[in-house]
Amino acid sequence: MAPSTALGDYLRARRALLHPEDVGLPASGRRRVPGLRREELAMLAGISSDYYLRLEQGREHHPSAQVIDALARALQLDEHATAHLHAISQPAAARHRPERREHAPASIEQLIASWPSTPAFVLGRYMDVLAANAMASALAPTILTPGINLVRATFSDPEVRSLRGDWEAIARGVVARLRGLVGTDVDDPPLAQLVDELSASSEQFRRLWARHDVDVVTLPAHVINHPLVGAIELLTETLAITATEGQFLIIYHAEPGSPSEQALTRLSGIAAGERLEHALKTPSASPNSARRHS
Repeated sequence: MAPSTALGDYLRARRALLHPEDVGLPASGRRRVPGLRREELAMLAGISSDYYLRLEQGREHHPSAQVIDALARALQLDEHATAHLHAISQPAAARHRPERREHAPASIEQLIASWPSTPAFVLGRYMDVLAANAMASALAPTILTPGINLVRATFSDPEVRSLRGDWEAIARGVVARLRGLVGTDVDDPPLAQLVDELSASSEQFRRLWARHDVDVVTLPAHVINHPLVGAIELLTETLAITATEGQFLIIYHAEPGSPSEQALTRLSGIAAGERLEHALKTPSASPNSARRHS
């Protein structure tokens, strides 16, 4: 997809989400399509209707930064969406794409494995869980397990709906963060494959993807309804992993002294017990077995 087409798609999608009353304009009768008309948005941005039409149709390839800022204000975009609008308005540039199969750095895997009571995982460019420590998997095994794609799980795994509180808000955020991760590279083949798959299977995904919402790659505070320890309200830290193509380390924690921190402590004990039980059942971990092989 050419950047000009990406710009046009974005402008149309965001224009459709605004109503005249949202921007102080009178609602003038019945409208054939939802949202603002092209000429209304052009007027709000202070540009001609013809120039705006060329932008939407991909016939204008070099809009100035001032025009993009004016359109962002007219569309009521936040700073992250404005940055995205600037990015897709630029001419095509050679893009470096990561190899199809991503891997978390071994040093990061070793680091989070040494945290027995802190859930942590590595999120890849397409929102795949690339690595997760035992505590993260104990917290949410249906989604925080290596090999799981968070977007696919959100829309295809019914257990995710019971695990999380406000599923609609979670789903909206997941889709917006996927767009934030891939940025302007919307024709990336692995992304296109994921979008096609979910668009075919989920009307809700199609609706949210068509909104063109863009969010930074952060996971807000949320509640996980754990079957063993109850509801846990989690705070999130998101750290970019240097020398990778868009990978992030996600760390969960709870307010000190809170019931959620106590629940995490109980869960850590349960997870440690399960690991010990598994180790004792493994022949190579048995002292007698070790003596037999010595």
